[in-house]
Amino acid sequence: MRHLRFAVLAATAGLALAGCGDESDPGAGSTPSLPGATTPITSTPSATPGAGPLPFTVTRTGGFAGFNDTVVVGTDGVATVTSMGKEPAKCKLDAGLLGDLTTAIQQVDWASVGITKPTVRHPDDMIVAVSAGGGLARLEDPKLKPMVAPVGTLLTEATKPGNRCKPV
Repeated sequence: MRHLRFAVLAATAGLALAGCGDESDPGAGSTPSLPGATTPITSTPSATPGAGPLPFTVTRTGGFAGFNDTVVVGTDGVATVTSMGKEPAKCKLDAGLLGDLTTAIQQVDWASVGITKPTVRHPDDMIVAVSAGGGLARLEDPKLKPMVAPVGTLLTEATKPGNRCKPV
């Protein structure tokens, strides 16, 4: 009887440890992510000479909260926002925020950015990706450094319209 209890205890411990996974494998032991979480952008705009920095797209997917937001800023300064479980919404960016975004986009050499399809690196990885001028990359890419602050503001303002993005 004592050996049986030990065998059951050892088997239970083995099953519990099997669920932990190997930390060297980013996906081991993780819960499968939502479809599309590894592919925040399915297409990228093609560069048009003389078209300027707009339109551009920002996506935010994954993370602990399970984000799934897409913000497309058009040439007219209107942001079209799509969030999981909500109706698409539009808001007009104020001149200051639109100027900050335009300046930041112009500081990036989009040809050198290339198209790097962002993938999940670990469970609960939040991916913020920017697509503009024919390029696509995660916001944390060093080549997109000028975009970090204005894109953060854009995501805050456009997903919950406020003072810098008025509903239209």
